Amino acid sequence: MIPDAASARRGTTRGLAALEAEYRPRHPLDLRLTLGIQRHGVGDPTFQIAHDVVWRASRTPAGVATLALRQSADGVVRAAAWGAGAECALDRVPRLCGADDDDAGFDGSAHPVVASSLHRHPGLRLSANDEVFDSLVAAIFEQKVTGLQAFGAWRRILTRHGERAPGPTPRPMFAPPTVAGWRAIPSWSWHRAGLEPPQSRTIVTAADRAASILRSATDPVAADRVLTALSGIGAWTSAETRIRAFGDPDAVSVGDYHLAHEVGFALTGQRTDDDGMLRLLAPWAGQRQRAVRLIRLSGVREARRGPRLAPENHHER
Repeated sequence: MIPDAASARRGTTRGLAALEAEYRPRHPLDLRLTLGIQRHGVGDPTFQIAHDVVWRASRTPAGVATLALRQSADGVVRAAAWGAGAECALDRVPRLCGADDDDAGFDGSAHPVVASSLHRHPGLRLSANDEVFDSLVAAIFEQKVTGLQAFGAWRRILTRHGERAPGPTPRPMFAPPTVAGWRAIPSWSWHRAGLEPPQSRTIVTAADRAASILRSATDPVAADRVLTALSGIGAWTSAETRIRAFGDPDAVSVGDYHLAHEVGFALTGQRTDDDGMLRLLAPWAGQRQRAVRLIRLSGVREARRGPRLAPENHHER
């Protein structure tokens, strides 16, 4: 069982049964780098890295599961899972680790910044969690606010209204509420958590349509069509959902407050807008999300010209 050494010191494994599995990636894999996209800020109650183990709590069709992943020196990922959804969580490990990520045709040489980043991060894979609805809700939390606000609200709502994750987790972890649970959150709880009314209304509306979303949003193309047809969900929210749920290699978060500036500066030395960003990313059509991830990992940043903006963002203006 993966967490034996640490959990034995706390006496937390007694009476707990774990299912275990191994995943042997066909490609180089940096586990932390690949799974990092699934984390919603420091203190995310669904995600934690403790020493060399990545912990993740999720809600599967079979119930809540806690997943612990450790990568050995030979690249093999060893997984243990607890809870009613343990088997489902283990089945999802390969896609979570990017097993279905196809980088064929990606031209890293199209720009030296991307080429250098690709050389330094050969283990980056695009992770897919297969949790469309929960990924959508997490993206809605991040609409029109700063990361600090969104992550704080996510943490408060999940620790109050989510379900405690089973197993010997390093600290208490929580899976997202059920669809009915999202609908039942009272208005005062949203307010106390720091989430704005437009976002809470959009989450409740999405929960009302959850069955249709889950039935129809079966791949990135279908998901974009289904999601953007919903009130309060635009291109940015759809892209952020598809990036995490499907590992969509071509998703670009148009409307992000920072992304166009970052891409423009990294590739040209100057800021640009969304249209300019899309022109710059055109050489990687079909693989633009991969290019974006490598650009953000490149370390090329514009020098900060002033203090951080006050807590207001405009993902979907």
